[in-house]
Amino acid sequence: MPSATPRPLPDSLVALRELALNLHWTWSHASDVLWRRIDDELWQRTENPWALLQNVPQSRLEKLAEDAAFAGELRHAIDEHRSYLQEAGWYARQPEQDLGTVAYFSMEFGLSEAVSLYAGGLGVLAGDFLKTASDLGLPVVGVGLLYQEGYFRQIIDAGGRQTEAYPNNEPASLPIQPALGADGEWLKVGLRLPGRTLFLRVWQANVGRVRLYLLDSNDIRNGAADRGITAQLYGGGAEMRLLQEIVLGVGGLAMLEALGVEPTVCHLNEGHAALVTLERARRFMRRAGTSFWEAWWATRAGNVFTTHTPVAAGFDAFPPSLVYKYSRDYVGDFAIPPRELLALGRRDPRDDDEPFNMVHLALRGCAQTNAVSALHGEVSRHLFGPLYPRWPTREVPLRHVTNGVHVPSWDSVWSDRLWTTCCGKERWRGELDVLPESIAAADDETLWALATTQRRDLVDYARERLAWHLGQRGESPALVAEAAQVLDPNILTLGLARRFAGYKRPNLLLHDADRLARLLCDAQRPVQLIVAGKAHPQDEQGKRLIHAWIEFMRRPGVRMRAVFLEDYDMALAQRLVQGVDVWINTPQPPWEACGTSGMKVLVNGGLNLSVLDGWWAEAYDPACGWGIESAAGRDDAGADAADADCLYRILEREVVPDFYDRDARGVPRRWVARMRASMSRLAPRFSSNRMLREYLQRFYRVAAAALRRRTDDGARLARDLRAWQTAVEARWHEVRLGDVEAKREEGAWRLSVPVYLGGLTPDMVRVEAYADPAPEREGACEPMRCGDAIPGSVHGYLYEARVPDARPAADYTPRIRPWHAEAFLPAELALITWQR
Repeated sequence: MPSATPRPLPDSLVALRELALNLHWTWSHASDVLWRRIDDELWQRTENPWALLQNVPQSRLEKLAEDAAFAGELRHAIDEHRSYLQEAGWYARQPEQDLGTVAYFSMEFGLSEAVSLYAGGLGVLAGDFLKTASDLGLPVVGVGLLYQEGYFRQIIDAGGRQTEAYPNNEPASLPIQPALGADGEWLKVGLRLPGRTLFLRVWQANVGRVRLYLLDSNDIRNGAADRGITAQLYGGGAEMRLLQEIVLGVGGLAMLEALGVEPTVCHLNEGHAALVTLERARRFMRRAGTSFWEAWWATRAGNVFTTHTPVAAGFDAFPPSLVYKYSRDYVGDFAIPPRELLALGRRDPRDDDEPFNMVHLALRGCAQTNAVSALHGEVSRHLFGPLYPRWPTREVPLRHVTNGVHVPSWDSVWSDRLWTTCCGKERWRGELDVLPESIAAADDETLWALATTQRRDLVDYARERLAWHLGQRGESPALVAEAAQVLDPNILTLGLARRFAGYKRPNLLLHDADRLARLLCDAQRPVQLIVAGKAHPQDEQGKRLIHAWIEFMRRPGVRMRAVFLEDYDMALAQRLVQGVDVWINTPQPPWEACGTSGMKVLVNGGLNLSVLDGWWAEAYDPACGWGIESAAGRDDAGADAADADCLYRILEREVVPDFYDRDARGVPRRWVARMRASMSRLAPRFSSNRMLREYLQRFYRVAAAALRRRTDDGARLARDLRAWQTAVEARWHEVRLGDVEAKREEGAWRLSVPVYLGGLTPDMVRVEAYADPAPEREGACEPMRCGDAIPGSVHGYLYEARVPDARPAADYTPRIRPWHAEAFLPAELALITWQR
C-alpha cells in the first residue's frame, strides 16, 4: 500500500496522523495547542501539521509519547474531531435527501497555505465551498489538479519591484495521501493523447467529511513534457492550458469512475472544467447505447455551470487546429462530424475559423448557469446574449447565486469566542435565522474591545512579518529594527489587499498622494494603512502599481503609518481581515464579478468602504459601511479622479470622525453601531452556508431530479427530447405570425393573432405576448391560448390573451418559442420567432 508517511510515530501518538491528514484543522482550531506543543517554531513557520510531524526530531516525539498531559490533550482533540466527522449534519436532517453526489470541478482550490493550489479568489471560493459542504454534511466530492509548483510566491527586491519564485509542492510534505483503487494500490488513470497515453496519479485530501481528489501528471511513465502538465497553475501557453483542462474534465470523470463515484450533479466552477460536459455524454452513450445527442440531452440536465468572469477576454478559447489535434482520438467515440463537435464551443456554429471557447461549451453543456452576484448576473446576460439571438437580454438563461465565505476559516479567535457566546457552537452548520438577533445583543463595550484586541494582534503580526521580509531582502539592521516601531495598535487601520490588476484600481487611494499622506499623518486623528497584493508575472502594469505604493511608503512622514506586506496569500489574508477596521475595495465597475475579500471582515466587526460593484452593490447599507457610487463607465476621462475624491471625502468626513469621536468611557458609539449592524445583518447573509444551501435548493435538487427523469427507462425521456429538438429545428422555418388585433374590454386588452405552425403542433411550442420593461412598468410575458383552427391552413390557429390595459396594446409583441415541459428553455433550445 503506498503511503506519504516517511516515518512511523510512537504508538501513543498515532492519532496525530489522523488529525494532520484531515484539513478540518484549517478551520477547527482545537488541535492547534498540540502542534504548538510539539514544535512552536515549526508550527509558526509552516502552519502545516503534516510537515511538522515529518520534520520534528524523533527525540521530541518520543518525549511527548511519555507526557501524560499531552496525551490528555491529544485524546480531547481526536474525540472532538471524530465527533464532528460522525455527526449527522444539517443535510441529513432535511426531509429530502435524494441529491446523490455532487462533483465539484475547479482548476484551483484554496484550502490553506499547507496545500497551495490556488491563485486567487476563484480558488479560495472553491476551498470555502468544500469546507462548507463538510459542515453541512452535503454529499460533495472535489476534483482538481495537484501542481508541482502551484502559483508563484512574491518577492519584493531592494528597489521595490516584484520578482517571482516557484517553490515545489513536495507531496510528502503536503497533508494528502495517494488515493487507492479497488485493488488497494495507488490509483492511476490513463488518457488517450496523440501518439501516447497520459498517466495520471490520483491523490486524496480529506476536508472534514468531504474528499478532494487531485490529479497529477508527474508519473515516471510520462514523457518530460507531459510530466510538466501539472507543473504550474495557469502556466505555459495555450496548448499547456488546454492539456490542463483535458486532465481536469476528461481525466476527472475517468478518475471518479475508477473510484466508483457516480456523480448526479457535476458543478463546473468556471469554464476551465467545460470538457466535463462532453466526457460525461461520451461515457453515458457508451453505457446506455444512445447516440451522442441523446446522451447530450440526458446528461446536461445534471450539469451546473458557475461563471466568474465579467469580460469575454477572460474566457479560455483555443485555435481549432489545437482542438482538432487533441480531440482526434475521441471524435470516433462521439460518432458525429468533428465540425458539429467544435460548433458546441463557438458563438456562431457555422464559423469554422472561430476559436473553441470553453465558456460557450459550458453554457451549452449545462442546463443551468449562474453568475456570482446580482450585478454580475446583469453583466453576464449582456455578455452571453449573442448565444441566444433575438432573446431579450433579461431572459438570457442565467441566474445568480451571490458568493459567500466560509466564516469559520476567516474569524479571529476573539471573534469566534464572541459568536460562540452569543450564537452557539453550531452557528455556521445549519439554519442562520437566529444569528442576526443573537449577535446584535452584544454590548458596545464588548464589540469595541473586540476591535481593539484584533487590531493590536494585526499590528504585532505586521511588524514581525515586515521585519522578516526586510531581513530576507538584505536591508540594513537599522531598517529591520525600525519595523518593530511601525504602525500603532490604537490608530484607525485601513486594509487594501488584492490582485494588482488595472481594472481593480488598487492605486486609486494613491491618486492624490499628498492628500493621502496628510490623512495618514494627521497629528490628532491619524490613520494607518496596510497594503498587500500580487501582480501576475507578465503584468508589467500591475508591477508598476506595486512599485508606486512602495515608493510612497518610503516617504519619511509616511513610513511609520503605511506598510506593504509582500507575498499576499491566505495566511496573510486571514490576519488582515481579522484586524483591520476598514476594508477598502475600488474596482472599476462592472468588472468585479463578486469579490469576497470584503465579506471576510464582516464576522470580525470590520467595515467596508467600497465601490458599489460586485457583492457590495447588493449589500451596501449606510448603517453597515460606506459606498462609492463610481463615475467609471460614464465615458468620463476624470472618472478615477472623481472616485478618488469621493473616497478621500468619505474617509475625511465620515470614517475618521466616527472612529475618533468617543464618549466618556472612550467608546466610539457611532462606529460600534455600524460594527453591530454589519455583523448581524451581513455576516450570515454573505456566508457560504447561505450560498451552498441556495445552490442545493435552486440548482442541485432541480438538476438531480431532471437527470434521473432523463436517464430512467433506457433514457427514454432524453431520446424523446432529442426527437422533439430535431423536429422543431427541421420545421422552425415554417413558423410565422400574422397581424395582431387588439380590443379593449372590461379593463383589459384582448389580443388575438393568427399563428401558422407548419409541420409543428401546438403542444410543441408556446405563443406569448411580450412587453419590454418601461419607465415605472415591469416587463410582462403572458401566455396566449390556442383557439380555433384557421380554415384552409396547415396547423394554423388563432391565439388569444387578455392583458391589463394599464399600458398600450402596442407595447405587446406576440412571439413563438419551442416548448417542452421537460426542457430547460431557452438554455437547451434558443429558437424564437417574433411578429415582424
